[in-house]
Amino acid sequence: MVSISRAEFEDAVNDALDTIPDELFAAMDNVVVVVDDEPEGTDPDLLGLYEGVPLTERWDAGPLWPDRIVIFRGPLQRMCSDRDELVDQISVTVVHEVAHHFGIDDDRLRELGWD
Repeated sequence: MVSISRAEFEDAVNDALDTIPDELFAAMDNVVVVVDDEPEGTDPDLLGLYEGVPLTERWDAGPLWPDRIVIFRGPLQRMCSDRDELVDQISVTVVHEVAHHFGIDDDRLRELGWD
């Protein structure tokens, strides 16, 4: 297990978001990315969660609450043995959840090597 401060963790999430190509980042719509310590009422090993309506399904959805991408600090820190591994896993998790925002499901992510 590796532990970093919440501020360092949030910086790593922001750095991961910065790696998303500009044209894709600009296409992200009505979504907020937040850090939470632990998943509630779900799998305690859950690394991230996308809550919302993917862009591919918004053609007739009407007004929507903002989508949320939640990155869970506790499970990510517990699964990693050093800071470099943690930063890499944060990046993978952010990309994975952003992909869900674009309508890419887990099966397709596995095909692309993002499991």
